[in-house]
Amino acid sequence: MIDAYEDPGTPDARGGWYYLWWLVRRQPGRSLAGALLGSTWLTLMAGTPYMMARAVDDGLVPGDTAVLAGWTAAIFVLGAVNSWISIMRHRTMTRVRMDAYFRTIKVVVGHAVRLGAELPRRGGVGEVVTIGVGDVHTIAQALTVVGPGVGAVVVYGVVAGLLLPISPLLTGVVLLGMPVLALLAGPPARRLQGRETQYRERQSVLTARIGDLAGGLRVLNGLGGKGLFADAFRRDSQHLRAQGYRVGAIASWVQALGVGLPTVYLAVVTWLAARSAAQGDITVGQLVSVYGYVAVLVGPVAFFVDMGYELSRGVVAARRVVRLLRTPPEPDTGTAHPPAEPAVLHDPESGVRLRPGRLHALVGAGPTETTAVVDRLGRYVASDVTWGDVRLDAVPLPEVRTRILVADNDADLFEGPLSHVLTGGANAPQRGAGLHQICGCRRAGATSHESPAPAGAPPTPPPDAHLTQALHAAAANDIVQGLPHGLDSQIDANARNLSGGQRQRVRLARALLTDPEILLAVEPTSALDAHTEALVAERLRSARAGRTTLLTTTSPLMLARADEVIYLVDGKVAATGTHEELLADTPGYRALVARDAEEEIAR
Repeated sequence: MIDAYEDPGTPDARGGWYYLWWLVRRQPGRSLAGALLGSTWLTLMAGTPYMMARAVDDGLVPGDTAVLAGWTAAIFVLGAVNSWISIMRHRTMTRVRMDAYFRTIKVVVGHAVRLGAELPRRGGVGEVVTIGVGDVHTIAQALTVVGPGVGAVVVYGVVAGLLLPISPLLTGVVLLGMPVLALLAGPPARRLQGRETQYRERQSVLTARIGDLAGGLRVLNGLGGKGLFADAFRRDSQHLRAQGYRVGAIASWVQALGVGLPTVYLAVVTWLAARSAAQGDITVGQLVSVYGYVAVLVGPVAFFVDMGYELSRGVVAARRVVRLLRTPPEPDTGTAHPPAEPAVLHDPESGVRLRPGRLHALVGAGPTETTAVVDRLGRYVASDVTWGDVRLDAVPLPEVRTRILVADNDADLFEGPLSHVLTGGANAPQRGAGLHQICGCRRAGATSHESPAPAGAPPTPPPDAHLTQALHAAAANDIVQGLPHGLDSQIDANARNLSGGQRQRVRLARALLTDPEILLAVEPTSALDAHTEALVAERLRSARAGRTTLLTTTSPLMLARADEVIYLVDGKVAATGTHEELLADTPGYRALVARDAEEEIAR
């Protein structure tokens, strides 16, 4: 089975069938073992009717007790051996399925990480969630065809060969039965595949909408739009439920055919064999063996129908994976060397110019225009931004991510001990950090303030100086002191067991802990009270001394500490200077900041 740290390989993304075949080819030895064990298991099952026929004809009918006892013992031994083979087959196929399961997860997670911040923009978050919740299991289940599927084909041919000496008529019925069953079960299976594709796509859209609603619930409450969105979501979910009922109706017919057709098939062959026995064409022992052979075939025949059902669902799920894998990350064609020393970061579109080693504040009438500037400066959208003497998009992206950090005020916080939340976030870009949450990388641990530290887990060592400084600069020491186990305390996913202001300070501490050359922080103190914000404003300046920092904010407390305030009007630089200079010379800036000051007092 795939190791947690093993390279999953390069998937075949040409289509759903190709992807399923790639999963088989990635584990050839195990797949071959599953096919051999499955074939042997089903073939030995067909050996029991043959032995029963010999026991009846050679022992029971002539009255030869010794021969009867011998064949009985042989049947017992065969059953015991086949039971062991069945156990090994099940173990092997479980490993085949689990390998496909975890390999698909690794492939999807790896590609989601490569997409990074592009994933939400391309609408792929709900797709990843849907794949992780259900599609990986469906794909893994489809690989059952490797073992029992191959075995069913083999035993079908073996039984036909055993029947040929008994009755060519019965052999012909057996050989022709499978195509007839395929013709009867094929149309519902194809219809199911189409309906399930539509259902899965709709499910992905609705899953993404759930995340959007959950993340913006407070905003919707403030705007009075919660009821409107709830009604729309209710209608969409009812449509999805109705579509699910339609999928279930077709699936029930496919499964009913999987049970009913083999039974009818058994009845037809048994009736023909009974007529042949009554006419003296075959012996009683041969009649018993024919019934046994056909009874053995009920399982493979049912599996053929069920295999079509599972494969159709597996192909639908695999196509969703392939569609995600075909979403290319933004091309990184940069080959230029970044500036060897701290350099000016300039956005020609807005006119924003960040000089090295200074604390800048970016002010705009709304968050949209300031965030657009940050996106360009952080190279999250195409732009003409320059870094020193080179274009930012000409520098290799890893170099940009290493030296320029964009810290969103709503960046996801991972589930786990607070020490891991802080240091784990420090080793990864703030943008796109939600991928770890989407893929469920950490799903264990306690979920409340009162919960103890994980049993048996080693205590977190004393925090180093960098972590202590980052917590102090973000005014987050009281968060650590207020938790029952300090840095060992368990934090829920997205820090739901912390307040909004506490979450914001943890995010800021995580960003400061990286100590990037250029820090672009989006509204880092918008959820803080005035007293805490004043502490952060005072400490942030000293914590980032000698480093280039840009804060998007309209808070007078933060603006007063900035070396340079950049005032935007309609996305363009309208004025620059200190906070005091802009208050005196720029009426629009003065009105904007005064409005924010009034809101601070109201808070």
